[in-house]
Amino acid sequence: MKAELEPEPEYRALLAVDIERSAGRGNVPLLRIREVLATALRAAFEESGIDWHACLRDDLGDGIRVTAPPGLRKTKLLHPLIGELAAHLRAHNRTAAPATQVRVRAALHAGEVYVAPSGQVTGRPLEVLARLLDAPPARAALAAAPTAVTTSLLLSQHFHEETVRHGYPGIDPETFQEVTFTEKEHTAHAWLHLPGLATPPAPQAPVRHPRPEGSRMTNRASGHGTLYATQNGTQHIHNNETP
Repeated sequence: MKAELEPEPEYRALLAVDIERSAGRGNVPLLRIREVLATALRAAFEESGIDWHACLRDDLGDGIRVTAPPGLRKTKLLHPLIGELAAHLRAHNRTAAPATQVRVRAALHAGEVYVAPSGQVTGRPLEVLARLLDAPPARAALAAAPTAVTTSLLLSQHFHEETVRHGYPGIDPETFQEVTFTEKEHTAHAWLHLPGLATPPAPQAPVRHPRPEGSRMTNRASGHGTLYATQNGTQHIHNNETP
């Protein structure tokens, strides 16, 4: 009996995009903002010289995941694509009603995945991509940014090392901020970027109500460092960066 061939993994670049605060808008606005995102993303791919139809795409409900064609340079998913996506969303928001304005979180990763003949993509890199997309630093930075900023981007350490750190044309390493996050079971270093800002805003420490006298409260917020807030209001900041 002939043994079945094991599927071969393929190295692919991966992008996921999710609409900020999509819940609670109602069916009609939700359909509209999904359409806006798909249109803006497709235009950004075309303007970046990437064949949209050669990509594998998955509907995430309020977002889209894209598996790039084999052999695509990862830098093309970063520049000019992310900047073009942010610009298209900014142009839409200038004239859109509040219920149909769109801001997004985006994540970039790459790794070996399995691609079925049907086009279904599976593998550990997709799990990492999902954790990046939901990471608290990206959510907090977008929420704290001016409304004109339409996109927050989180890159995996692997993606950053093979693209940003080399200083390729159009990519300024100084606009990326290293963060550490834990999302579900995944803890990792990543790199945060907000197109249009020189540096992403630091996540704000959560506001707490006063505790009874004699108690002690410690809050932590990860960004460039870890912030500790005690009950009497004194803040101690421990920087996680190395010189």
